[in-house]
Formats: sequence, C-alpha cells, structure tokens
Amino acid sequence: MMWGWHGCCGGWWGGLWGLVTVLIVLGVLYLLFRSLMGASGNRSAPPPPPRDDALRILKARYARGEITREEFEQMKRDLLEP
Repeated sequence: MMWGWHGCCGGWWGGLWGLVTVLIVLGVLYLLFRSLMGASGNRSAPPPPPRDDALRILKARYARGEITREEFEQMKRDLLEP
C-alpha cells in the first residue's frame, strides 16, 4: 500500500504543522518559565537610597523632634559604618 505524496500525514503540510505545534509549545513553556522566575523574586531589587539621603532624612527627623539624641547618634553610626 503506497501512500504517495499526500500520505498519512498530509505530505509536507503535516511536517509543517508539526513544526508549528512544537514551536507553539516551546513558546508557551518559555513564557511560563519566565513568569515563574519573575514571580519568585529573581528580579533585581531597586538600589538602596544613597547614604546622603538617609543621613539627610535622619537629621530632619531629629530636627522635628521625632527621635531623641541617643537614637539619632545610634542611627547615624549605623548609617556611616562601612
């Protein structure tokens, strides 16, 4: 029994549709993998604010009376430690 050019899988169209199907499945798997990696926290965190900004905010809080001198000094030491 000879199938000929348009055999059981539709000739070259069958191969083409098979390739399209594989590419679609790979694309879906790629998008799924990418979304899972993004949801797991793999993205880089935003950079911390510069120390100058933190020290400026600390000085402003001390000036407004939100923190005591002891708290100010301790936080300042924490910020300026390497």
